[in-house]
Amino acid sequence: MSQDKPLPFVYTFAAGAVAGISEILTMYNTPLRSVAQLQTGKGTGADSYNGMLDCFQKIVRNEGFSRLYRGITAPILMEAPKRATKFAANDEWGKFYRKAFGAEKMNQSLSILTGASAGATESFVVVPFELVKIRLQDKASAGKYNGMIDVVAKTIKNEGILAMYNGLESTMWRHILWNAGYFGCIFQVKELLPKAESKQGEILNGLISGSVGGTVGTIINTPMDVVKSRIQNSPKIAGTVPKYNWAWPACATVMKEEGFGALYKGFLPKVLRLGPGGGILLVVFTGMMDFFRSMKGI
Repeated sequence: MSQDKPLPFVYTFAAGAVAGISEILTMYNTPLRSVAQLQTGKGTGADSYNGMLDCFQKIVRNEGFSRLYRGITAPILMEAPKRATKFAANDEWGKFYRKAFGAEKMNQSLSILTGASAGATESFVVVPFELVKIRLQDKASAGKYNGMIDVVAKTIKNEGILAMYNGLESTMWRHILWNAGYFGCIFQVKELLPKAESKQGEILNGLISGSVGGTVGTIINTPMDVVKSRIQNSPKIAGTVPKYNWAWPACATVMKEEGFGALYKGFLPKVLRLGPGGGILLVVFTGMMDFFRSMKGI
């Protein structure tokens, strides 16, 4: 993401939107992750899973292949504004921090700080869509709803409009950690890779650095993803304190009851998506930015 030829906010936003839709259409596997993360304890039977392959087989066998794509409407609708906000915010925060610290160009520390700030910004866009997706994908609660709009209507009616932002704090931590790892690694890996001599080389470097960034970001933020899923799937009931309420205490609860490994439930499908998905995001975003620059003649 070169800083040599900056573009107005609207172009960065549009490039991020196209990148997000491209990535999710290519790499979507979210139900496997969400179902695994929402499972508490070990358990047995058709509704318990011992890893990604077991989850995949049981879902297809017991509920049909289409179940794998239940809840995809919310992610598709979410990806455009989510990724658009990610890249546009990263670009704007980068300008802000370079000016604030008097830095001519980005460096490793600024890339991490900029990514973390972009993640916090992105989380405000993401939370309502994530809540809808989680409640549609959890088998225990999915039967209560007739689709995305019904989730929104019933959540607001039963829990209040602020319930749509249930899990904001944990979502913010999730995105701060992922974006800091993602953009920080992209900067570092690009510095280590041989300079590209062709367009194909630029694409390859983008795929490698984006994939490394996506993998590292996923390793760092998966525990927050697990507790976020549980927090958002816990309806607010007046007069009671939810079992999963705040991110770090929820992490402690999961570790105490289920062991440290439970914080990485759903990790494999997540990293299989967001590892290479991070590369796709970066390559498509960079390609769109280059297209806009050529269109504007800069």
